Amino acid sequence: MLTITSDINDVKQEVLRQVAKLAFEGTLEEKRDDIPYEMLPGPKATFRCCVYREREIIRQRIRLAEGKYPAAGLHNHNIVQVLDSACAECPIQRYVVTDNCQKCLGKKCMNACKFGAISIGRDKAYIDPDKCKECGKCAQSCPYNAISDHQRPCKKSCPVNAISTDENGIVTIDDEKCIHCGACIKNCPFGALSDISFIVPIIKAILKKKPVYAMVAPAAEGQFGKDVTMGDLREALIALGFTDMYEVALGADLTAESEGKEWMEALEHGEKKTTSCCPAFVGMIRRHFPHLTDLISTTVSPMAATSRYIKALHPDAVTVFIGPCVAKKSEVLDEKVEGNADYVLTLKELSAMLDAREIQVTPSGSHLQQGSIYGRHFAHAGGVTEAVLQSLKENGADESVSVCRANGAKECKKALMLLKSGRLPEAFVEGMACEGGCVNGPGSLLQEAESKKTRDLLQSQMDDRRIIDTVNDCESQCSYKMHR
Repeated sequence: MLTITSDINDVKQEVLRQVAKLAFEGTLEEKRDDIPYEMLPGPKATFRCCVYREREIIRQRIRLAEGKYPAAGLHNHNIVQVLDSACAECPIQRYVVTDNCQKCLGKKCMNACKFGAISIGRDKAYIDPDKCKECGKCAQSCPYNAISDHQRPCKKSCPVNAISTDENGIVTIDDEKCIHCGACIKNCPFGALSDISFIVPIIKAILKKKPVYAMVAPAAEGQFGKDVTMGDLREALIALGFTDMYEVALGADLTAESEGKEWMEALEHGEKKTTSCCPAFVGMIRRHFPHLTDLISTTVSPMAATSRYIKALHPDAVTVFIGPCVAKKSEVLDEKVEGNADYVLTLKELSAMLDAREIQVTPSGSHLQQGSIYGRHFAHAGGVTEAVLQSLKENGADESVSVCRANGAKECKKALMLLKSGRLPEAFVEGMACEGGCVNGPGSLLQEAESKKTRDLLQSQMDDRRIIDTVNDCESQCSYKMHR
């Protein structure tokens, strides 16, 4: 019997592990329906109101783990999905009057409400949820701060206002607004939002002996424990069934070189440019600032650059990006980027696959470095700018260009508003939707602060190769494209 706690991550990881285990065994089709009962034998509930609801949540998670939508018949083509069986515990009424209410004679809350939603009861004021429009004027006017804002964490964390609720209080996501950043996934306290997984097709490709290559993001460094190197991770991935592993720091060097050339060309024409590495930032531009789309760098992301390089060397390769980013899953579905990665795994999904095969990632002293330290710095906010400026320096160009380093979705939005209005003083914008950069992505195993010490130690041991060294080495081996 499996042991399940009420921790959201435990439930998510156990479902992924069970699905991966059965997929590797080739018995997923016949045994998937047994998973909810093995995880939750009942009759007592473990983390929700009843075991029947808990099992339905597990069933919907199994569908996501298989790459399906959580409910049959749902086809909205969004990587981020809502599990309606899990989304019913948040307060539906946003503004609530607390016991701090003094029933004051001024009745400022009533006077501020333009919809007649507030009345004064025997003990305190009352807000009629059927009339309330959630404008917040009552909370702003109350002199005792007696009106509490119970905005849902998912909605509050969404930087582009893509989340609302239906008539049943269940969250809905506006696909036209969503930038797939995963902030809602990270902040939902009930685990009611999650992302579709590519675990099953990746395992099937491995079992069919296809040449499946792992591409590990710089942000993975330090995520698997103390002293675990990229070389150690490579050995674990090969044991899992991957043909080989490449560092995406290699592709980051290629991206830095290409974007550096674009920046210089833009400067000559008096134009501004934005980076193209963070898919959530690019999505924000395309969906919310479409007039700025032409300013997005045409250089492909490090993920796409690495994939193109691998496929140039190995034409039959199946490439799988591994990192903490959920938005990368939407990027692989972007048909405009030819030769991009075929699949994406978050670090949490990779961990579940390793657990399913009982493979430990342990420090063995194995060394692997395929890019410069600047390529690895793409993982944190400001790292892209650092790498591009270094590339300009190595090529003898003027690296004293002004760059707005937008750290987090709020800063990205602010920078784009200034750019749209013509009031952005800097020539270029580096945008990272996750605060701190990719190292704080929603698919991380550890928070950035937990992995920083190990990551800094490992990076201190890197050699001093230059960005141009990586570029020259790649160009000597094969021909590849760096633009869309």
